[in-house]
Amino acid sequence: MSTPKRFFIEEISEEVALEGDEFRHAKSVLRLREGDEVTLLDGSGKEYAAIVARVEKARLLLHVTGEHTSDREPMSEICLLIGLLKGDKTELVVQKATELGVSRILVFSSRYVAAYMNGNKLERLNRVAHEAAKQCLRAKSPAVEYFETLESALRAAAHCESKLFACEFLTENEGSMTMPAGSCALVIGSEGGFSEEEFALAQSLGYKGITLGKRILRAETAAIAALAVVAHAMGELG
Repeated sequence: MSTPKRFFIEEISEEVALEGDEFRHAKSVLRLREGDEVTLLDGSGKEYAAIVARVEKARLLLHVTGEHTSDREPMSEICLLIGLLKGDKTELVVQKATELGVSRILVFSSRYVAAYMNGNKLERLNRVAHEAAKQCLRAKSPAVEYFETLESALRAAAHCESKLFACEFLTENEGSMTMPAGSCALVIGSEGGFSEEEFALAQSLGYKGITLGKRILRAETAAIAALAVVAHAMGELG
């Protein structure tokens, strides 16, 4: 038996309407009909069982039949800070980070970032996170936020107990991906990496430098690989 299709919705009540992009996907792609079962998500960590009561021209009317708290959300907070990447590489990182259980994704510009951000791109990144969350059966979609400077992004994750800063010119580790204490912020640069001044800034804000080995990894590879190590160390992949 296949898993009921999942949809994000802003507010949950006994009777709800599915509209907009979620409705178009449900009707035109999934071809849902009256009586079909679905799962609704409001970003609270709960899942709501519902049945399609009526299919209209511009919306699906749903009847909510039950709720429970999801057991698929991570127990520990992981924040990914990623330099804005060229092309659709940022989308790839957002997708995989969502699957790996991150709580927040902070995209930033820094000295060697060669890409640019606008409102449409940020909206697209959040849609990617939503779709990835549904695909991997999460009940929450991590917020994707954009920061115009590295410093503002670093400060936004300053509350994390472990703060790790991956830097390609380091030869030894100051922090550890395999023994993070509590919540964790992981910083990965863009294709151009970081300057020594940016690393010094991170250090002044409590971030510990880490190396990802003797080979230079592409930014998207570094983000996904490092996140997997941190998630495993925090008990999210085992």
